[in-house]
Amino acid sequence: MTITVGERTTAPAVALAGVSKAFGDVRAVDGLDLELRQGETVALLGPNGAGKSTTLDLLLGLSRPTQGSVALFGGDPRDAIRGGRVGAMLQSGGLMPDVTVGEMVGLARDLHPRPLPQQEVLRRAGIEDLVGKNVGKLSGGQAQRVRFAVAIAGEVDLIVLDEPTTGMDVDSRQRFWESMREQAELGRTVLFATHYLEEADNVADRVLVLHRGRLLADASAAQIKARAGLRRVAFELDRPVEEYEPTLRALPGIAHIELSGTTVRIRSDDADETVAAIYAAGFRPRGLEVAGLGLEQAFLAITQQADEAQGMESSRS
Repeated sequence: MTITVGERTTAPAVALAGVSKAFGDVRAVDGLDLELRQGETVALLGPNGAGKSTTLDLLLGLSRPTQGSVALFGGDPRDAIRGGRVGAMLQSGGLMPDVTVGEMVGLARDLHPRPLPQQEVLRRAGIEDLVGKNVGKLSGGQAQRVRFAVAIAGEVDLIVLDEPTTGMDVDSRQRFWESMREQAELGRTVLFATHYLEEADNVADRVLVLHRGRLLADASAAQIKARAGLRRVAFELDRPVEEYEPTLRALPGIAHIELSGTTVRIRSDDADETVAAIYAAGFRPRGLEVAGLGLEQAFLAITQQADEAQGMESSRS
């Protein structure tokens, strides 16, 4: 049920029910069920081709699902967008090259039903120093910040970002996420797709993992790390690891192993057993580290497990 409070509702900011999107024989999104609560900051992760950009296009009304339904704030996505409730920054979003940054932001404000003051938009996007610069002469990172300014040119309730920090240097990325935290503190829902997993780990309340158009995980970063059920074992040997490769690959508990130079990196489902076997095999590891997986390693483990499960299903059919 949707309850109206003033001009807002208690409906989910985003609701996808049984959503699929096919392009010919390829299902870019496959039976996606998802709800985002108002005020959440949510990261959307997945390898290339996982369906992230297609999912964003569907919830922004840029594409219609082959099956299922999409709603923003309890209604048609296009109504929410026309009402100025959604700000979007997409990879394909073009900027006018022959105008200044100030003129570009001014146009975005003129088109928004609830525009913010120009200086406030420039401050939030961190582009006060670019206001007189020609858009066509911006660097990649500067252009990304201008796209962000266009997305937040008015009072919005949902901000959708597709790879927002691509091309930004480290300092710009830090300032960008400071601005995004400010948006979240104002009660806005933020959904961003990213390849920078440390951003998801540091910023997001929830992390969604998409793979082959399906939702593999929906939890906090800490819960996803724990869900992988693996630990990282890393050490150095005194000789090139290729000399010991058969023995190393036969160690118990190994879910994944990487051998490079004198370095061994293992993801193990029983780190105690793996470490005991390393010493029992006569190795004398240097700099031995045993730790929980980081978000990136957990993400790789989850998607690898999904691929292996799909491969087993295919071999049985």
